[in-house]
Amino acid sequence: MTKRVLLAIADGSEEIEALTVFDLLKRAGAEVVLASPEGGLVTLSRGLTVASDCAIGDAGENFDLVVLPGGLPGAYNLRDCEALDAILVKRGAEGGAIAAICAAPAFILAEKGLLDGYEATCYPGCEEGYLKTKWRASEPVVVDRNMVTGKGPGAAYIFALSLVEFLYDKSARQRLEEETMFK
Repeated sequence: MTKRVLLAIADGSEEIEALTVFDLLKRAGAEVVLASPEGGLVTLSRGLTVASDCAIGDAGENFDLVVLPGGLPGAYNLRDCEALDAILVKRGAEGGAIAAICAAPAFILAEKGLLDGYEATCYPGCEEGYLKTKWRASEPVVVDRNMVTGKGPGAAYIFALSLVEFLYDKSARQRLEEETMFK
């Protein structure tokens, strides 16, 4: 069964986090919808310009997972997107799966109260002031119930592999580890 993933990006999103997730989820067989606040072209944090498939508000709701890369000001641009906010609030209330890496766990999910009572990780220092989340700063990836969080750019590959395992199973992750020569 094909899994559907909404990968939200915005101007200033971190390339390695967004593209690694996109690549490995596609290799695993997922349908990945790359959506941005306004649709169209998006300039990522290091200057790479990519075309999103659609505006976040036009992406629909039938997703198995919503993924938020970090990067600044990308995380702020996603945080301030009203269409994404509506999706996240609904998913949070329904226990829908959400993944975020780098600045996004703190500046989007924790700020919106979606990580209250969860264990999570994020880019070091971003967690300050978000006291309702149990931060595990030394961990590259933390999976707690319906939330998957990653530490930062250096953890992007492990984060993406963890998303494959979360959506599919351990054997799908192991297959990709072998195919991409990770192990």
